[in-house]
Amino acid sequence: MQRFAQYKESVRTTWATGDYDAMMRAEGLYEVGQRLVDALAVRAGEDVLDVACGTGNATIPAARIGAHVTGLDLTPAMLAKARERGAGLGIDWVEGDAEDLPFPDASFGVVLSSFGCMFAPRHEVVAAEIARVLRPGGRLGVCAWTPEGTIGEFFRAVGAYGPPAPEYVDPPLAWGSEETVRSLFPGIELSFSREVCVIHHPSVVEAVKCYGTQFGPVMLAREALGDRWPALRDDLIDLFERNNTSGSARLLLPAEYLMIRGQRRASNA
Repeated sequence: MQRFAQYKESVRTTWATGDYDAMMRAEGLYEVGQRLVDALAVRAGEDVLDVACGTGNATIPAARIGAHVTGLDLTPAMLAKARERGAGLGIDWVEGDAEDLPFPDASFGVVLSSFGCMFAPRHEVVAAEIARVLRPGGRLGVCAWTPEGTIGEFFRAVGAYGPPAPEYVDPPLAWGSEETVRSLFPGIELSFSREVCVIHHPSVVEAVKCYGTQFGPVMLAREALGDRWPALRDDLIDLFERNNTSGSARLLLPAEYLMIRGQRRASNA
């Protein structure tokens, strides 16, 4: 258990490193949280939980509609920025673990997660917690990067330069598989769609600079690699150039993700 606690602390450090909010704004990724809220048809007055909310990806759009929203994240630095972004919206921000949600059973009518719960280490545990706090008849919405998409390729490129994940950590990209997600939520009726958001930067070089100076996982990889960093940098440049659809120096990177929609069966109390 000590090793697991140490791993959780390393996760906090990773996501507290850099400026996740600046990266999300630079890339235009906040729009996915809005898409998720729209897809779930979140309504004013509903009780909504955003699991692993980061800097308020889906939390803030849901609150703007008038829902009663709770945003939970493991990393205090993420929540601090989320509070700043969501000031005045009446959001309840909670520091907590997606694998041990500090809420009673059946607390929420809607549970969301935009590129968040996929990074919890034990998928069955976090899925069970999400199902536990979701009311009978309640709705589930999750966005997760697919293994086949460019962000899946990005994470594999970065991961190739580091040590393997501990044996107790499930691969985050498994959340991008319909088959895996069905196995995680036996009591929830699910539907899926594959969506694309376009990540944009002024150039490929600027994109790599953004990741290397603002995105915690890449910043820590850069620090650990030392004089091996140029090899990873070149791999990322190659990845972005191969997938750039702009036809110019500007980077337009189509990024596929799985949109997961679900409804808990009303008979499951």
